[in-house]
Amino acid sequence: MNKRLDLNLLPIAVAIFEERGVGKAAIRLGMSQPAVSSALAKLRAAFDDPLFVRTAHGMDPTPRAQALIAPARDVLLRVDRDLFSSMSFTPVTSTATFTFALSDVGEMVFLPRILDTLQKLAPLASVRSVSPPPNELRQGMETGEIDLAVGYFPDLEIGNFFQQRLFTHHFCCLLRADHPIGGKRLSLKQFLELRHVVVRAEGRSQELFERFLASKKIRRKIVLSTPHFMSLPMIIARSDLVATVPHAIGMYYSNHVANIKAMSPPPLDLPRIVLKQHWHRKSHHDPRNKWLRKLVSELFSQESDEWKAKARD
Repeated sequence: MNKRLDLNLLPIAVAIFEERGVGKAAIRLGMSQPAVSSALAKLRAAFDDPLFVRTAHGMDPTPRAQALIAPARDVLLRVDRDLFSSMSFTPVTSTATFTFALSDVGEMVFLPRILDTLQKLAPLASVRSVSPPPNELRQGMETGEIDLAVGYFPDLEIGNFFQQRLFTHHFCCLLRADHPIGGKRLSLKQFLELRHVVVRAEGRSQELFERFLASKKIRRKIVLSTPHFMSLPMIIARSDLVATVPHAIGMYYSNHVANIKAMSPPPLDLPRIVLKQHWHRKSHHDPRNKWLRKLVSELFSQESDEWKAKARD
């Protein structure tokens, strides 16, 4: 026997065995009859046995063919199960861990709805949120450790990454609810006269606002810089300070924290925050990643933005 058997011949052997004829096997396999006959000749040479002989009942297997068919079926089953099962994804039985790169603002905007939906569609799976620096983020997405980066990630807009736009956000200003300044919008004069808290977090959306002010040579009275959004409500509620933040943050704090109100920003042509989902090209055709991307795109769009209606005064 030739020990370097072409495994592509095994489905043909099984088909001839089950169909009891070269012609019927060819029809079943979508091959020409000469091609099946040629494959049978190769099988006979490999096993040094006729394997199938013509009788009144069709092509009957020899004892050698009888012994061949069971292991051949087993090999084909294992190939189909082990190699091609990864070509589909079944969320309801998956025990995967879905890893998202999110800023703290991104966790507030995206994570609750993602988690709620995944618990319904993939109840055995788990969710992990990470916020690595840019170099580690790119490496994590390349290795597959991170499935998606969702939010504002300008560092992922070049190179081996795909992206899909979800929706845009804008900025708003936070003040204490009983602040002497009333109304729903700050004038530029009021904005410049106020003292400011500036958040310099790892999330890149704040850089848009800071670069805009620098380009316009607008200088504020900054009395506090902090890397954290979480401390803002306590600081703002007990002072006359103002903070300019993504409006999802502003609306959440104004709706859920006592003595906080969100106001529209000053009359400036402020940049918009374009929020996207990003994935590495290695994951572009991966069934699990494709399913996850579809879920995110269905959950988040300009039309379904839960903060939109409340944020535009």
